[in-house]
Amino acid sequence: MARPASQFVCQQCGASHRKWAGKCDDCGAWNSITEEAAREAAPKGVTGAGGRPVAFVPLEGTEEQAPRITTGISEFDRVCGGGLVAGSALLVGGDPGIGKSTLLLQAMAGLANASTQVAYISGEEAVDQIRSRATRLGMSAAPVGLATATSVRDILATLDMPDAPRVVVIDSIQTMYVDTLDSAPGTVAQVRSAAQELIRLAKRRNLTLVLVGHVTKEGAIAGPRVLEHMVDTVLYFEGERGHQFRLLRAVKNRYGPTDEIGVFEMTGTGLAEVANPSELFLAGHSDNVNGTVVFAGIEGTRPVLVEIQALVSPTALGTARRAVVGWDSARLAMILAVLQSRCGLNLGAADVYLNVAGGLRISEPAADLAVAAALISAHLGQLLPERTVVFGEIGLGGEVRAVGQSDARLKEAEKLGFTSAIVPQASPRRRGDRAPDSAIATRNMASLHDLFAIFEGALAAGKTAAL
Repeated sequence: MARPASQFVCQQCGASHRKWAGKCDDCGAWNSITEEAAREAAPKGVTGAGGRPVAFVPLEGTEEQAPRITTGISEFDRVCGGGLVAGSALLVGGDPGIGKSTLLLQAMAGLANASTQVAYISGEEAVDQIRSRATRLGMSAAPVGLATATSVRDILATLDMPDAPRVVVIDSIQTMYVDTLDSAPGTVAQVRSAAQELIRLAKRRNLTLVLVGHVTKEGAIAGPRVLEHMVDTVLYFEGERGHQFRLLRAVKNRYGPTDEIGVFEMTGTGLAEVANPSELFLAGHSDNVNGTVVFAGIEGTRPVLVEIQALVSPTALGTARRAVVGWDSARLAMILAVLQSRCGLNLGAADVYLNVAGGLRISEPAADLAVAAALISAHLGQLLPERTVVFGEIGLGGEVRAVGQSDARLKEAEKLGFTSAIVPQASPRRRGDRAPDSAIATRNMASLHDLFAIFEGALAAGKTAAL
């Protein structure tokens, strides 16, 4: 009898190899290649034999879209695009202990209290452990269906019913296993197959599936990368251990905007929503400290004001140090190079530290001008005018480029009491003009030389006052 064919698959990246090796050539992981049974290939020439023709339908349908399912947690619904979509699959990832299970249990309790049939299936905790958490959160009376199971076959048999729950949480997908595979739970083959079976059921039964995913030490969701392509929405639950604040960020959403964030505060009774994140991120901000600049950014569809802090000090070592928290280190290197080559600001012999206060991570290039302002302020020891916000992108030629949604940024700044803004020259407003329906006076920057002029003017005024 012929020996069944097998293949060697990396459990970190899913790459296939012809034979076993100690190191995966694709991702570089050691001791991650295991032997798995290969799927039988169809005979040549009969690829479509036995298949059924696929029916095509017009792009414009006559069916009405089902209303979104709102959980009652506005920050969670915002990140999902306005609520959960029937027949969709969500993947929620985050560090261990960050609060994923707490957030989803609160969301399921809100749905259950609104007469939506929900189920919470855990492969990591016992029912008593989930009940104790619900009691601590004050939601033990919510009619949420609890179960502990790890067999995908048993879960499919339970949910493939006419009266199945409308929303199902699987915590977590790495603990599920398909009994037709020989590999252990959590391997690439098991995660891929288990997710595929559960998503197929969700599409067929038109139920909403929420999968909880573990993350690796690099911060990516564990398992094959194809897992993120299989689901409709990917959410990351982020936060620093030293902060009580948590950010729920959408990195993929087929039914809403990406890069949308929801802000929560971890309390003794669970996660509490933060209605105005700008006030949270600006808590403790002072206009009397050099090197601090308020940046008016956009996270998804929401304007957010955040403090950017810079510190420049003489280096005690042969090589200057660059430390960045909450921003791209490569982007900081570019800003430093532009400041040196275009404006003559040489920080090569100084240590540079950059921090985004509040634990938020900024990715948009509109923060370039605010970072440059913070660096110049820290180097010269001069302050920006009080109650000033800054935003704009910097090019390699030292020019300041326009960014989108300027009105939304300025309106958010006005709401928090800011009176002036440093914005790109390409804005339709001229120097000294006021934004429509806004009391903020804008100062337009065509290049970094204009930004230097603000600090040099303050420096000259300070010397005159000293005399």
